[in-house]
Amino acid sequence: MAEKTEAQKRAQKAYMEKFVRVEVRMTPERRTIVQEHAQAMGESATVFINRAIDETMARDGQPLENGGA
Repeated sequence: MAEKTEAQKRAQKAYMEKFVRVEVRMTPERRTIVQEHAQAMGESATVFINRAIDETMARDGQPLENGGA
C-alpha cells in the first residue's frame, strides 16, 4: 500500500477528531467471539458494538438522540 499523502493524513486526522475512544474490558476469548461474529455479519467490531448499543437502548426505551455513531 502506498504511503498516505499529507492531504490524506490531514483528512483522516480531521475525521478522527469527531470521535472519542471508549475502552471495553473483556477476555481475549470474548474479543475473538465478538470479532468473528461482527465479521460474519459483514461489520467491523466497532460497528457491531455501536449497533448493539443502539438496539439495546431503543429496546429499553431510550434511543440515542443523534442516532448513534
